[in-house]
Amino acid sequence: MRILFIAGASSATVFALAPLATAARQAGHEVIMAATQEMTPVITGVGLPAVPVTAKTIPDFLLRDRAGNPVPVPTTPAAQMHHTGGWFARMAVDSLPALDELSAAWHPDLVVGGTLSYAAPLLATRLGVPCVRHAWDAMEYAAMDAGAEDELAPELAAAGLTALPAPDLFIDISPPSVRPDHDLPIQPMRWTPGNAQRQLEPWMYTKGDRPRICLTSGSRVASGQEVDRNYTFLRAMVEEFAALGAELVVAAPEKAAQGLRQETTGARIGWVPLDVLAPTCDVIVHHGGGVTALTAANAGVPQVIVPKAANFAAAAHRLADRGGAVVLGEDEDAPRTIAKAAGHIVGEPAYRAAARNLADEIAGMPLPSTVVAALEQLCRQP
Repeated sequence: MRILFIAGASSATVFALAPLATAARQAGHEVIMAATQEMTPVITGVGLPAVPVTAKTIPDFLLRDRAGNPVPVPTTPAAQMHHTGGWFARMAVDSLPALDELSAAWHPDLVVGGTLSYAAPLLATRLGVPCVRHAWDAMEYAAMDAGAEDELAPELAAAGLTALPAPDLFIDISPPSVRPDHDLPIQPMRWTPGNAQRQLEPWMYTKGDRPRICLTSGSRVASGQEVDRNYTFLRAMVEEFAALGAELVVAAPEKAAQGLRQETTGARIGWVPLDVLAPTCDVIVHHGGGVTALTAANAGVPQVIVPKAANFAAAAHRLADRGGAVVLGEDEDAPRTIAKAAGHIVGEPAYRAAARNLADEIAGMPLPSTVVAALEQLCRQP
C-alpha cells in the first residue's frame, strides 16, 4: 500500500504525523510525506521520505491573498480562526499542482492529511482514494474549516461540492478527558512524540538538585533582523526566572538560541529534544502549541500555557480544567506573572498528580502500529 501524508509549513505539523507514518513504513507500506520546501529537512530529519510541494512559507499565505495582495491579520479570536482556515486553504491551493504531479507518477492508495491540510481531501477526491484526517493536536477545527471552505469555494464548485468532503477516517490523538467535540466518529491513537533529535548530553536526561523549568515558544522563533514577539518573550522570561532559583532550560531553535545566549545568563539555551527533556522537568512553560502541550502531557509534566494564537486557547483551557495546567491570557502575559505561576506549580503536588493521571490516560490509547491496521482496512473496502 502506498500512503501519502500531507503536512503543513511548520515543524509541529511534521512531528504530529511522523509516528503513524513511521509505523506504516515499519509495517511494510510505502510512505511519502509532502510539505513545504522549508519542511523537507524536518521530514528527512525524522527518517521519512519527503517531497516539497511549494516554495512559499507561512507569511506568504498568512499575510497575502492568492493574487499577492496584503491581507490584514484580524484581532478578534473568531475572526482569527476564520482567517487561519483561509490561509491554510491558500497553502492547499498552491500545493495542489505539485501533489497532482506526484500522484500521477506515484499513485497513492490512501491520503492522510493533518488537521488543516486541506489539500488532502481535495486530492483524494480527484484520485478516488480514501482520505484520512489526522489530528495534529487537540485543537477545535470547525471555525477554521468554515474559513477554508470560503477560500476554497472555486475549487469545491469545480469538483461539484458545496463543502469539504468528510474524511473516511478521523484519527484523534487527544486524551479522552480533554478531547474536543467532533461530529465524526473517531479512531483514537496514542500520542507519541515525533520531534527531531540530536546528540544528547547527560544533563538532558538526568535531573539535578534544583527544580527544573523548561521554557519554549515553539520552533519558529526568530532573532536578529527578524526578531519577533516570541523571541522578546523568551528573553524577558530568562531574566525573570533567575529570581526563582530554579534550573531553567530554554528550548529554542539554534538561530534564536545564539542571540539569547549572548543577551542573557543563567540558563541552558538551545535545541533540545523535548521528548527526552520533558520527563526531567517540574513544569513546562510554553506558547500553547499542540505538539508541545501533548509532549508535556505524555511525560506527566504540569504546564503554564500562554496561548499565542486563537486556535491554541480552547485546548489549553481543557488541559487546565483537567488540573494539570494553568492558562494565562494576554492581559496576564507578563514575565513576573508567568514566573509566579510556574513557581506555584513547582510547589503544589496536585498539579503533578493531575498531569500524571493524564499521562496514564494517554498510555492506555491504541498505539500507531495498531492504527495502521485501520488504514489497511480502508483500502480493502470497495
